[in-house]
Amino acid sequence: MPDNYTALYEQHKKAGASFTDFGGWQMPLKYESELAEHHAVRKSAGLFDLSHMGEVWVSGPEAAAFLDYALVGKLSAVAVGKAKYSLICNTDGGIIDDLITYRRPSPEEGADKYLVVPNAGNAKVVAAALLKRAAGFDVVMEDASAETSLIAVQGPNAEAILLTLVPADQHALVTGLKYYAAVEVRLTFDGGTLDLLLARTGYTGEDGFEIYVPNLDAPGLWEALLEAGEGHGLIPAGLAARDSLRLEAGMPLYGNELSIHVNAYTAGLGPVVSLAKESDFVGREALTSIKAAGVGSALGQKLVGLKGAGRRAARAHYSILKDGSLIGEVTSGQPSPTLGYPVAMAYVDVEHSEPGTIVEVDLRGRAEPFEVVPLPFYKRAK
Repeated sequence: MPDNYTALYEQHKKAGASFTDFGGWQMPLKYESELAEHHAVRKSAGLFDLSHMGEVWVSGPEAAAFLDYALVGKLSAVAVGKAKYSLICNTDGGIIDDLITYRRPSPEEGADKYLVVPNAGNAKVVAAALLKRAAGFDVVMEDASAETSLIAVQGPNAEAILLTLVPADQHALVTGLKYYAAVEVRLTFDGGTLDLLLARTGYTGEDGFEIYVPNLDAPGLWEALLEAGEGHGLIPAGLAARDSLRLEAGMPLYGNELSIHVNAYTAGLGPVVSLAKESDFVGREALTSIKAAGVGSALGQKLVGLKGAGRRAARAHYSILKDGSLIGEVTSGQPSPTLGYPVAMAYVDVEHSEPGTIVEVDLRGRAEPFEVVPLPFYKRAK
């Protein structure tokens, strides 16, 4: 099977998926209705193939110190079993990728172990950058991306679905798992049992889990989850639903809101940067200067949410105007299935970034009013 097909390609094909290229991978865009898939995640549950994501294991006596240097966050402060959202930046403070890092128990005394998960299109770039930055540190790196599949169950019924595949004596591991934490759990499927890494993370704004599984076992787990979810409203969901869900939740997408030309402070990710950590890290000097210059950075722009007053949606790269002058650009936008009105994320000049500000978006030659609003647009009830 070609490298740009996940181990679940045949399952998607059998389910009638429409495919699209994403980060060099052939991924399911939708199965029948992207709208139905979106609402399933909000109301019951959706099943996603995220196997295009990368998985890089970092271990050794200096793994924590190395990641403190390689990433902008303080990974050494993350407790075993927990996870942290962070950024890997260049020396100018530009974002190479946003990623999640899990701290795992290490089998070796005096050593640490982490799993770094970069985005699909950036997986090779991130792995190469980490390898280069590892020079001088006592660490071992293993890029397991090619051998690992990632399956996500997202939605209010996700926990109930997962518990049907977990032995009763391990149910507490699942029910007690906090957000941004991970644990090894035994799953029963395909006629056997397997201990797999289960994380309570996601990219939809709902409760849910992500499961790391060897490629060989991924089809069996996918089918078992679909069967387990039959009474819980679970349906497979593609990238179209994932995009509308993450947009409502105000979560940035690399290549849209984030890029090498954007820094953490402009993107509203300043809290992710740990300038307080004692050690040096790549991009520290630039990010220190940008923060000192004030919110909005040298570019003078800030990431905001936009709420449409009409029915027409703003789309990526549409121009944003104020009194006829160009003040920004839309990065992501579409009608919100959950809220019933158009939403968008955009970079606008800082002086027009306050919530309540009315701007106009050029919708293919016709200017329509949009209101600057706080992110996220949607937040689930807990």
